[in-house]
Amino acid sequence: MSQHELFQRHRAVMPKWLGLLYKEPIELVSGSGSYVIDRDGTQYLDFFGGILTTMTGYGVPEVVEAIKDQASKMIHTSTLYLIEPMIELAERLARLSEIDNAKVFFTTSGTEANDAALLFATAYRRSNQVLAVRNSYHGRSFSALAVTSNPGYAATSLSPFHVHYILGGSRLRGPLAGISDEEYIRRGVIDLEDLLHSVLPGGVAALIAEPIQGVGGFSLAPDGYFKAIKAVLDRYEILFISDEVQTGWGRTGESFWGYQAHGMIPDLITFAKGLGNGLAIAGAIGRGEVVDAIPASAISTFGGGPLVARGALANLDFLLAHDLQQNAKKIGSHIKDRLSAETQEFASVADVRGKGLMIGIELCEPNSTIPAPQLASSFLEATKVKQLLVGKGGLDANVIRIAPPLSLSLDDANKGVDIIIECLANLSR
Repeated sequence: MSQHELFQRHRAVMPKWLGLLYKEPIELVSGSGSYVIDRDGTQYLDFFGGILTTMTGYGVPEVVEAIKDQASKMIHTSTLYLIEPMIELAERLARLSEIDNAKVFFTTSGTEANDAALLFATAYRRSNQVLAVRNSYHGRSFSALAVTSNPGYAATSLSPFHVHYILGGSRLRGPLAGISDEEYIRRGVIDLEDLLHSVLPGGVAALIAEPIQGVGGFSLAPDGYFKAIKAVLDRYEILFISDEVQTGWGRTGESFWGYQAHGMIPDLITFAKGLGNGLAIAGAIGRGEVVDAIPASAISTFGGGPLVARGALANLDFLLAHDLQQNAKKIGSHIKDRLSAETQEFASVADVRGKGLMIGIELCEPNSTIPAPQLASSFLEATKVKQLLVGKGGLDANVIRIAPPLSLSLDDANKGVDIIIECLANLSR
């Protein structure tokens, strides 16, 4: 069966809103390192890693063997029973989080992790008022969409919260365009102070924020912004939730968690994607008294099960043993430096930004800041032909997202950048 035939079957039984890349979508059937192979046998260099999920690479022997070993013993029990791999993983994550007296609750996706963190915060603070950041994305569930400020993902205007949005997002256009880092931080603090004077009685439960906006096109605030924001929140006893679903595990290169670039420690951290390297494991880490604030009993059928916890432990071990955070810093800096230098003459490249192996290229109409989503779509098709996979995002779907496995080699980094530059050059003509 061809991929085209599989596409027709997909369209017949899957929701029409379930997004697919490319005019002729592909099925990825195997992978090794930073490479994947599709159903037709074509090999691609993967610069998107299953939406920042394949963290250590495809087919890592240590991870595969751990999964096989656990699968031969016990795949599932649920949290009604003790699960040693889950407990060990929670102990390690609590230490890595830097949060005092931390406790961990495991889920199966970043969406569910953000649901859990919002539940903990609103229960602890006894308030359903929540702050989020403009241009944000936190998942596809009812509560996660309620704090998502990206209209392309706004499936409903209904909400379980009263939500207010603080400054953040694009620095190419809007109120934060063309200003210094210092002014960005100053305006953000002033805006937050003014906002907190106008909220409903009872106070705000929490702010949820991505250190680097993922679906938002890898937009990022200057270092120190969220430290200044948290200083204001602390005066009002408002909790800070750091959504590390895409920024965690050293992907930014300079730190293990994205929040660490801002010089503060959040009250809650949500995580997913890279920890499982493809296994469905996610969760929330938080101050013990906040996590324990739930007044009812609860269980998780699948969160932190023996198979995924064992695989995640092996994946985390591999990450730390091979210092992939440092590799992300080194290789990511090289990619960003090359892109910044070699795209200067391309009139449609409005910005190259990001940290580590989390890099965005914003495409706009020539010599302007007018988003060019059609150009981004054409670029994805062009890189596919050259056997390179990249992602797309941004408020206007005009940002190319580069996020390969953290184990990416220098040779493969240069190979990918060569293709990107060639495709951008061809499109600019």
